[in-house]
Amino acid sequence: MKQRIVSTVATAVLLGTLASAALAQNIAIVNGKAVPKSRVDALSQQVVKSGRPVTPEMEGELKKEVIAREVFMQEAQKMGLEGTDDFKAQMELARQTLLIRELFVDFQKKNPVSDADIQAEYDRFAAANSGKEFKARHILVETEDEAKAIIGQIKKGKKFEDIAKKSSKDPGSGANGGDLDWANPNNYAKEFADALKGLSKGKMTDTPVKTEFGYHVIRLDDTREAQLPKLQDVKPQVAQQLQQQKLKVYQEQLRAKAKVE
Repeated sequence: MKQRIVSTVATAVLLGTLASAALAQNIAIVNGKAVPKSRVDALSQQVVKSGRPVTPEMEGELKKEVIAREVFMQEAQKMGLEGTDDFKAQMELARQTLLIRELFVDFQKKNPVSDADIQAEYDRFAAANSGKEFKARHILVETEDEAKAIIGQIKKGKKFEDIAKKSSKDPGSGANGGDLDWANPNNYAKEFADALKGLSKGKMTDTPVKTEFGYHVIRLDDTREAQLPKLQDVKPQVAQQLQQQKLKVYQEQLRAKAKVE
């Protein structure tokens, strides 16, 4: 009898241990089916990749989400939705998307952007944007006659900003009185940049300036030496840009060597 009691206790302890181990691997049992903890871990990784921390509160929400998905998935399976042509087509598209994403992730891991690459790109940017920046306003109209009439109105005392708000065809600057903010003249069309460089501070073009966009009346408000961001402040953005460029070249190479009939 004593041996039987000991055996029963040992069995209970063993079953309890096994149950605890199973519970550690699963977060719940839904309609008799175990829901593995790995599903929560996978969702947590997605949250981390998006830049958000996984707090205890969020972990609880993720568990609820995983359980809810299991409930809904079981119902869909019970209804036979897995066998529909539409579901199979969507699954194939999802498989392709995930596989392509893994291909690109693998490429980026094997072809990282180096600090030397980042420095070289920053140096090119600095060389192209160094020098003077110009703070200008402009009024854009469709015809030369309109531009000449506006120049005449301003010379007679009408405010440049008021005319720009009323008449400029440039939706970006017109509402702000023609303000183009600070910019390197190389960012503008050549005809616009040349006219801008020829102005003194506070002066306006005496004749309309024609570009592919129409006719401009330009006023130079101020100049300053270019204020470039420091490398450490833009390093992540430069790295991302270079990484995208590498990936684009890789994609183009794959397309080029593929035999498409």
